[in-house]
Amino acid sequence: MNLLLFLFVLSVIGIELYAYQALKTATNKGWFRWFYWGITSLGYLIFLIQLVMFIAGAKYRGLIGLSFASFITVLIAKWLIIFLLFSEDVVRLLVFVGRILGLSAKPQPYMPSRKKFISQIALGLTALPFASVIYGVFKGRYDFRVIHHTLTFDDLPKSFDGYQITHISDLHMGTFDNKEKVNYAIDLIMRQQSEVILFTGDLVNNESTEVLPWLTTLSKLSAPDGVFSVLGNHDYSEYKRWERPEDKEADFEHLLQLQKKMGFQVLRNESVTIERGNEEIALVGVENWGDRFVKKGDLDLAQKEVKTDAFKILMSHDPSHWEQIVKNHPTKYHLTLSGHTHGMQFGIEIPGWIKWSPIQARYKYWAGIYTDNGKVINVNRGLGCLGFPGRIGIWPEITVITLKKSAIVL
Repeated sequence: MNLLLFLFVLSVIGIELYAYQALKTATNKGWFRWFYWGITSLGYLIFLIQLVMFIAGAKYRGLIGLSFASFITVLIAKWLIIFLLFSEDVVRLLVFVGRILGLSAKPQPYMPSRKKFISQIALGLTALPFASVIYGVFKGRYDFRVIHHTLTFDDLPKSFDGYQITHISDLHMGTFDNKEKVNYAIDLIMRQQSEVILFTGDLVNNESTEVLPWLTTLSKLSAPDGVFSVLGNHDYSEYKRWERPEDKEADFEHLLQLQKKMGFQVLRNESVTIERGNEEIALVGVENWGDRFVKKGDLDLAQKEVKTDAFKILMSHDPSHWEQIVKNHPTKYHLTLSGHTHGMQFGIEIPGWIKWSPIQARYKYWAGIYTDNGKVINVNRGLGCLGFPGRIGIWPEITVITLKKSAIVL
């Protein structure tokens, strides 16, 4: 462990000296160098504060999140500088080796002006991550998007042709600090006028009290067929250090009571039916099932009262449940609704062209609609934030799904 720590500190020092070389090459302004080291020192100080507060089990606070965002911004900018300078040094090394081996027709002169030019470009490009993070924190996190999907099924009951669902996920109410923006999001959900609202978990970050300032706001959510929810991994009071186990259990029970007070019906490995005349669809909700997180979901228990041939909508917070269990389950779950990934709150999405986020290295199904083995899943990108208090390229999402019955071809 001591050796790893030593190597880590050594690598950090090397990175800092390498990045500082770009600054020295690009400008000889003394004040700018002092500014550089001031920002760098502040970044590492913030990192240490974050580490201490995490070890102490402190709750999330807006100022902490902004500080963390600042540190990440400086870190990204530093790595961008290093990447560009390292690329330049590789080119110079290849030219040097070429001269030594006689591969070059004539000696290549040393070009310090080019080195300075590359350094200036590197410093200039650092404005991009700064601008992106600033936008993501102050604008992107509240850039709520309504995404529409129309899904067609052969065996959808005829009475549910055109049935509309609003799917929301990952509110993480402890992260929000702007009541006006949150009210706008709730109004936007209600303007969709869906028959049912389905929430797929992670109402809080750490504990139930995070909901209290938003109780009235969230109570505005309603739909003709109800508002249903399931639990996400953050809803089990797992991410705070409790003095006594009974305090943790009491907090969890409090969260369930608050959801009931808001008008949410929490499905805990159980099902309900939604009826239209003499036809119905089954809504099945499981507790969290994650391959790395809380694993309390019991699909067999949840479907115990469901008719074998019923059209089924499954609510399960973590899409890894669908990947590992649901899509290959002998029982057909026509549509599964999940969240959890947030799309990592960072990525690039251009419809019809590119869809990328670092989260896809961890989750195969991470945002949007996927079809596999005749079953469909929608992974909602979430409304709230966790950790980094912003969104860059992956915007907060309200999903509206319209169910359609396939036309009968004679």
